Amino acid sequence: MSPIMAELHCLEIYSPEDRAELLSAALALHVRHGWEEEDCGSGGLLARVHASGRESCLELEAILRSLCPEWRIARSLRPEEDWLNEWKTFFTPVEAGSRFLVLAPWMTEEYEKSSRLPVIIEPKMAFGTGHHASTALCLRALSDLADSGSIVAGQRFLDLGTGSGILGISAARLGLRGIGVDTDLTAVENALENRAINAVEEKAFQVRRGSLEVVPEKDFDLVLANILAGPLLDMAGEIVSRLRRGGSLVLSGILLSQAGRVEGEYRALGLPPAGISSQGEWAALLWDSRG
Repeated sequence: MSPIMAELHCLEIYSPEDRAELLSAALALHVRHGWEEEDCGSGGLLARVHASGRESCLELEAILRSLCPEWRIARSLRPEEDWLNEWKTFFTPVEAGSRFLVLAPWMTEEYEKSSRLPVIIEPKMAFGTGHHASTALCLRALSDLADSGSIVAGQRFLDLGTGSGILGISAARLGLRGIGVDTDLTAVENALENRAINAVEEKAFQVRRGSLEVVPEKDFDLVLANILAGPLLDMAGEIVSRLRRGGSLVLSGILLSQAGRVEGEYRALGLPPAGISSQGEWAALLWDSRG
């Protein structure tokens, strides 16, 4: 008997050039697990979003249609196996900062010839493969903090919105120990799978389902939060309360146009000015313990 093949719902959204930035911003606000983007020859943008549930796909379609009638949206079904095979073609190694090399499990040749710290990610529906600018900016910040000596082995970290676990695994690769949290069950399962693939021990990287309510611990040497500007603003006080005085903080998932507002909220809580790095329309804020 042939196995039953799971199906994914796919939305393809085409935006003309003058509405492309708005589409990226809308997806950042409403799609937790990431999406694919493809530049079109006309200067427009084609985005693909995959979801395992029909209702969530229909809800997103309704939101996008209400935001911009100029976007052309098509919905389809495709076997999950096809999507995963396509990932194998799409997924390329990602070098981040001076330290990390993000790989998929089948890229053993790249792993063997690189002197960088390997971070192996099984690409699934959880957000975080290193290809999206917000994740790449976080990895670069983490690498820079290690290079400067601002974070060292044995310190404690918190990874808020861990997704695939990529940042928590990378921190553990540097010798830190900490906790990753995510409200999405798919993300938690993928983070646990990737932790095992990377042979990272549970005591080095705990994974919990939830948000800050499942983290009673305080005084983390490093807090990483790759989520979105809205939640970063809403949780600013709680995030800062988890950071030890003078610790390092990395915030990402922020559009460049939102960076000033997010930084201002955290400075109002007593933090000094942040370092701002950007890639395309995305930005990350870094508070370095060494200034």
